[in-house]
Amino acid sequence: MATITYTISDLAQEFDLTTRAMRFYEDMGLLQPERTGPGGRTRVYSARDRARLKLTLRAKRLGLSLTEAKDIIDMYDSPRDTAPQLRKFLAVLATHRQQLEDQLAELQANLQEVKAHEVDAQALLTKSEKRGKSR
Repeated sequence: MATITYTISDLAQEFDLTTRAMRFYEDMGLLQPERTGPGGRTRVYSARDRARLKLTLRAKRLGLSLTEAKDIIDMYDSPRDTAPQLRKFLAVLATHRQQLEDQLAELQANLQEVKAHEVDAQALLTKSEKRGKSR
């Protein structure tokens, strides 16, 4: 049975990435394509690389750093018991959730401040326009 492989262009196009981003993920150790051709210039990605890329992009969407993503993805590559891996993943998610909740609270406070300034500015404008008409 033939093994499915992908070129850098295949995966870049599938996941709407630049080839530069793909090389960066490789430099970070997230992807490990085989090298073929003269001087090993041609990258050949496996189904495993594709899955790791998909997980990396999912982690990015969750707001995890690439280092956090790599740590978690690497845990799943190891044949050990999954309980420690899941505990680590839950800890990372809990930390990230707390950061998002803190950011949300800050954004909500900023939004309330903006709304208050809008009300004040509208009241001043209305007052100014009334004075302008009475002259």
